[in-house]
Amino acid sequence: MNNKTQRRAAISALLAAPALVLLASATATASPDLQSLVPTPANTQRTDGPNTISDGGINEHFLVGGAPGDVMNAYKSALEGQGWSVTVEHSGRGGATFTGTNGAAYGVFTGGGYGTTTDIQACAWPTRPALAHCG
Repeated sequence: MNNKTQRRAAISALLAAPALVLLASATATASPDLQSLVPTPANTQRTDGPNTISDGGINEHFLVGGAPGDVMNAYKSALEGQGWSVTVEHSGRGGATFTGTNGAAYGVFTGGGYGTTTDIQACAWPTRPALAHCG
C-alpha cells in the first residue's frame, strides 16, 4: 500500500467515526425518564419509590390525604396535564384504575382507600409490557 492509499484509508476511518458516535448517542437518549412522567398527587403525605419493576418499568406508591374519588379525579387531571392520554378502566367512590400512554410510555395508575386517606400505585414502562401488573 502506498502513502496516498494509506492517507485515504485513514481519512475515511476518521470521517466514519463521528457518524458512529452520533448514532450511538441518539439511541442512548431515546427512552423516556419514567419518573419525570409520573406526577406526584396533590396532598401527598408519603411517597415510596420509585422501585424498579419488570420490563424496565418503575413503581411509585403515594399516600394521599383526601377522599378516594376526589383524589383519583384530581390525579387523572394531573396525568393529563403531564401529557398522558388516560383511559378510565374503573371508577367509583372508593377509587379508580387508569391506564394511559405518554408517547411510547405506558402506565397503570390504581388508587383507593377509605374516608380521607387514599393509596395510589403508579407504574410506568418505556413501552407497553406483555403483562402490565402494578402493585
